[in-house]
Amino acid sequence: MDILIVEPLDPEVMHWLVARHAVRYAPDLGREPRGFRQALYNVRSMIIPPSVALDAETLHHAPMLRAVGRLSAGAENIDVDACARAGVEVVRPSNATAAAEAEFVIGALLQMLRRVPVVNAEGLLVGREIGGSTVGLVGMSPAARPLAQLLSAFGARVVGYDPAVHANDGIWARWKVEPVGLRELLEESEAVAVLLTYFTRYHGLIGERFLPFCRPNQVMVSIAPSSVFDEAALADALGTGRMAAAWFDSLEPGMLEPGRPLHDIDNLQITPRVASTTRESRVRSAWGVARRIDELLTQPVVRDFRPPERPTDEPLDLAAGGASG
Repeated sequence: MDILIVEPLDPEVMHWLVARHAVRYAPDLGREPRGFRQALYNVRSMIIPPSVALDAETLHHAPMLRAVGRLSAGAENIDVDACARAGVEVVRPSNATAAAEAEFVIGALLQMLRRVPVVNAEGLLVGREIGGSTVGLVGMSPAARPLAQLLSAFGARVVGYDPAVHANDGIWARWKVEPVGLRELLEESEAVAVLLTYFTRYHGLIGERFLPFCRPNQVMVSIAPSSVFDEAALADALGTGRMAAAWFDSLEPGMLEPGRPLHDIDNLQITPRVASTTRESRVRSAWGVARRIDELLTQPVVRDFRPPERPTDEPLDLAAGGASG
């Protein structure tokens, strides 16, 4: 079998794949872990939803697998390292969801800036505007480019930080984002958008070393994995009022349970990873994943696959003076 499809697809994309390959469409397997594993013995590629886990043990049931696709942003259900060792390419729509994510962040910032008032010179509680504000972007992911364009159109000053992008890299000028250090970004920004692509070395990056310096009444939107934050430091910033409000588009299971630092923090809003999911982004993602899988299936099998070099788990020097060292 060429392609096992467990994720619902746009009909045009499905017809396009069926015309080119042997396809099995079986969304019910997403609720049947045992049946899913049993179906993998002759599968060359598959498209799975976030609810279906693909780990090293599952890969043992898929000796012919060459590619696994996921339409939505992220890959928390896929063991990327295990796939690399097995020679399985993980196909994700890195740019297809950028516009949807940028629009989500703009909407969230607009809501929070108006909904969380500040005291003005006359002593009145009033909302704020994006225009004239400084907005910080943490992470130069694909969504950062359209987001910077939208923010600039509002009249905002856009600053940014990415530990993997040097301050002299041309991307800053091309995307019209001013590179600064993380501490400087938090000190200067009325609003912050966290877009960082997750690697293990970024675990807890935004924590007690930086959050105490956030600008008073700052609001923050994060579409990054919540593990880039230190939850105790985040809870302290929100609970003491140093940060006015935060909006996370995903949160690790259990982080709001009693006994955890973020339990009962009432100025934290959570949405269930909806930033990247729109009608339009789903179609773009489906076409992107389908075309890449089609390309892989029509290529000869490469026998001497070498997994990519894994990034070090050592944290980078996050010096406050520059965007990256």
